[in-house]
Amino acid sequence: MMSLITAFSDFDPANVSTSVKLLLLLTVLSLAPSILILMTSFTRIVIVLSFTRTALATQQMPPNQVIIGLALFLTFFVMAPTFQEVNDQALQPLFNEEIGLEEAYDRAAVPFKEFMAKHTRQKDLELFISYNQAERPTTIEEIPLTMLVPAFALSEIKTAFQMGFMIFIPFLVIDMIVASTLMSMGMMMLPPVMVSLPFKILLFVLVDGWYLVMKSLLQSF
Repeated sequence: MMSLITAFSDFDPANVSTSVKLLLLLTVLSLAPSILILMTSFTRIVIVLSFTRTALATQQMPPNQVIIGLALFLTFFVMAPTFQEVNDQALQPLFNEEIGLEEAYDRAAVPFKEFMAKHTRQKDLELFISYNQAERPTTIEEIPLTMLVPAFALSEIKTAFQMGFMIFIPFLVIDMIVASTLMSMGMMMLPPVMVSLPFKILLFVLVDGWYLVMKSLLQSF
């Protein structure tokens, strides 16, 4: 009994606050990959960059690490206003013990919902709402994340494939011209890809292709 009384007398609220912060941090870190991939602009950016590399037919140039790293930093750049809003409205009040954990979660979800709803097609969102037979939400805050996240991911993949198709067209023209030229010259054994690769790289460099791709990605958000 005395030991229990001693334990309560040594109770320090500051230690509890630190423990809650540590638990929250570990939870966020464990969910960070899913949040980064499905609730931000990362999906669209990394798919478009991968399409660009495939269209150039440069195999592993740039390497996967460069593609993912570039997509990661572009995601942080695009999502900076959203992350700042989450920090101001949810994290800082929580760390200052002005709000509880549940309210902080609700506040943090709002900026992400606004970003995702802005880039989600109505048709994709309607798919999950009708499948769940749920009532049609009247505001963005009423849309559950369980419906909004997959709808947003589906819209992002579709948009990324549309952008990838537009990137493929000029390189496909070069491949067709080179293949037709080689066939007319009777050079059947020479792979067209080997001949067209320098021309595609030259075209991409002359038009400042990476700048145009980055500009298109940023403007799409």
